Amino acid sequence: MIWLQNYDPFGSAWLSTLVASLPVVWLLTAIAFLGIRIHLASLSALVLALAIAIFAFGMPHRSALAAAGYGAAFGLFPIGWIILNLLFLYQMTVDQGLFSVLKTSLTQISPDPRIQVILIAFSFGAFFEGAAGFGTPVAVTSAILIGMGFKPLQASGLSLIANTAPVAFGALGTPVIALEKVTGIELEKLSSMIGRQLPFFSLIVPFWVVWAMCGLRKTLEIWPAALTAGLAFAIPQFLVSNFHGPWLVDIVASLVSIVALIVLLRFWSPAPFSLGTTPPRPLDLNPPPHAPSPSELVVPSRQLLWKAWTPWLLLTVFVFAWGTPVLKRSTEKLSNPKFEIPHLHKLVVRTPPAAVPNAKADDAVFTLSWISATGTGILLAAVVAGFIMGFTPLSAARLYGRTIWNVRHSLLTIAAMLALGYVTKFSGADTTLGLALAKTGSFYPFFGTLLGWLGVALTGSDTASNVLFGSLQVTTAKQTGIDPVLMAAANSSGGVMGKMVDAQSIVVASTATGWYGHEGQILRFVFFHSIALAALVGILVTCQAKLWPFNTWVP
Repeated sequence: MIWLQNYDPFGSAWLSTLVASLPVVWLLTAIAFLGIRIHLASLSALVLALAIAIFAFGMPHRSALAAAGYGAAFGLFPIGWIILNLLFLYQMTVDQGLFSVLKTSLTQISPDPRIQVILIAFSFGAFFEGAAGFGTPVAVTSAILIGMGFKPLQASGLSLIANTAPVAFGALGTPVIALEKVTGIELEKLSSMIGRQLPFFSLIVPFWVVWAMCGLRKTLEIWPAALTAGLAFAIPQFLVSNFHGPWLVDIVASLVSIVALIVLLRFWSPAPFSLGTTPPRPLDLNPPPHAPSPSELVVPSRQLLWKAWTPWLLLTVFVFAWGTPVLKRSTEKLSNPKFEIPHLHKLVVRTPPAAVPNAKADDAVFTLSWISATGTGILLAAVVAGFIMGFTPLSAARLYGRTIWNVRHSLLTIAAMLALGYVTKFSGADTTLGLALAKTGSFYPFFGTLLGWLGVALTGSDTASNVLFGSLQVTTAKQTGIDPVLMAAANSSGGVMGKMVDAQSIVVASTATGWYGHEGQILRFVFFHSIALAALVGILVTCQAKLWPFNTWVP
């Protein structure tokens, strides 16, 4: 039987909003303040979300449970699949002692940890965001930073803060493409408008992430590097998004930023600075049996350097290849079984104002894209790298088993978090929260931007937030006399700042750094930065909606 979503089940907007917010409020409180392990906190929040969906919003219990299963499956594949295989590759390099060589070579580019965090977390991370998305950049950069001696909280939190401005154009423009589909607005207009918002923050984020690490005074000491990396990213981001499209924005901008920063460092270096870093933590596995000698780490040979960089170069090649449309189309023609979710597929209908009248029932189809998934590309990169590093099939299999054991709680958490997000989505509770922000009158440009932030904080994905709230943004914008292109873009641009506080990203960071169980500290570290940056995006959007000359930027 088809079920129609009801966004005000209590006949009182404030009470319905309060009830809808309870799972999110409980989850954040349990993680940040009560010290409850995140997998237990996420499971308890899921139970609460199911109870609210069934007993408050009237969702059929079978549909609610099906939504939870649908979300859990998506959490394990493709997201958990990415994290598992990426950490497997990382552990292989640690096991062979090659991560220490990588750390040494990166230190030779610049021994200053402030430069390292800009280069790795911001510029290098943006490349992986553009190529793959779905938590890949946070996992890669936080693992590298922890291997370079950063403390776990620093490696996790700084990687999360840095992975913001590139997110809207991540995975070869997937969030913008999804936004076009749900809003009906031309892709070129959406890409151009987002490209007239986020470059300001691409310029800010390199300064911001260093400030979060060591304070304003130490940040000003490296302003040439922060400015170079930011400008070299922001300018291509604007140009490519406005004159080409959303597909290659992050790829081009990140490569230009990396090259520009390396060139700058050939002619300039900051005063010596030490952050008080700690030795690498390889997830408490066995110490590397084939570690290079101390003399090799001081001056690695060219052969050793090549061997240390090969796994990461292979990872880059495979991830980029797996993200290209040509390869995706080729692999999708192979066996990709699709499963219509019982009791959910085409049985839940979104209603106005979240959707047009007489909208079609939502699809609920899980596609097991086992070949085209980014995690499969990462696994193949790990297999090839393992062969080059000298692993036998048996030793690699044993290490893979140990990696699965180490990330078991993380995989459970990701599954529970995505289950929570899907229950919230299909029950309509997230739309109830969105409608509360949309009813803000003349302040709508600011709070509409925060609606995008809320969507990503809830779902862990800018793409999902755009699908969730894109049509609502357009409808509300038309009702309030605001340009719908502006507000649709604002949903994506504001959403990127929620990426650092969603539980999925925090679990990815804590797992990659071997710091699982300390997610509350990571959340407290990044929460202010997330809110502050989202508010700044809201202020910019408000200016673009109401003030000259900002309002001339709308395409």
